[in-house]
Amino acid sequence: MVDITKIRAIDIHTHAEEPCGCHSDDGYDELQSTMASYFGAPWTHPPTVPQTAAHYRAQNIAAVIFPVDAERETGYRRYANEDVARLAAENDDVLIPFASIDPWKGKTGVREARRLMREFGIKGFKFHPTMQGFYPNDRMAYALYEAIQDEGAIALFHTGQTGVGSGMPGGNGMRLKYSNPMCLDDVAVDFPDLKIIAAHPSFPWQEEALAVAQHKPNVFIDLSGWSPKYFPPILVKYANSILKKKVLFGSDWPMIAPEKWLDAFARIDIKDELRPDILKNNAARLLGLMD
Repeated sequence: MVDITKIRAIDIHTHAEEPCGCHSDDGYDELQSTMASYFGAPWTHPPTVPQTAAHYRAQNIAAVIFPVDAERETGYRRYANEDVARLAAENDDVLIPFASIDPWKGKTGVREARRLMREFGIKGFKFHPTMQGFYPNDRMAYALYEAIQDEGAIALFHTGQTGVGSGMPGGNGMRLKYSNPMCLDDVAVDFPDLKIIAAHPSFPWQEEALAVAQHKPNVFIDLSGWSPKYFPPILVKYANSILKKKVLFGSDWPMIAPEKWLDAFARIDIKDELRPDILKNNAARLLGLMD
């Protein structure tokens, strides 16, 4: 169990990567190596979940960790949610398990989601509209959102341009249009008790993301996937003011190391008194780890 009084931060956005090269025959390794080059990641092979836990433990940071289920759209086999949950349970001093279910799986996905929350303690779900090929406000996903809302879990959505597939022919078949954060406005209206996180600075739709988070009480923003030195001024302005309780530290590990992100964050113009909330307390409240 994460001891909120001892850790220095909560990284709300880290990826569980495939152990033992299980995707070596379906193109996933090429995708990962291209992404690593795009982000300047320092590794040759992505870290396993235990290696991730060790890294975060050494940094005294807790991490929300999840796979991405996009096998229908991409052909890349998914990392089983149960495996991620078990590995997180073995490292529960630093890891907080989320899952991922392709919403196109319909009732099968809904049953899986309820089982994962009730039997494995899953705290939330990662959606990647660009990789999964759907608009978040497509009603075919609504039964899954309802299940997540019913159990009090979190729905975390990739938004904006993505490094996934960047520079590959045709962007590796991934369509950016699906990740416009304005789609989340409909979800927030239709599921007012669903805790929603819009992940990443949402280029080129940053103002749309800020507008939705300001207008809808149940929508938050995580700051992952970009070095803070590249944050647009309007995002910094909102983090310093009306969204100060609704922005969350996230790195996008393993593409960006948390210590590298934190070093850059220390250098941007965020009010000192707001840093503890952005780095830890806002996420802790959202996750139910503190009042």
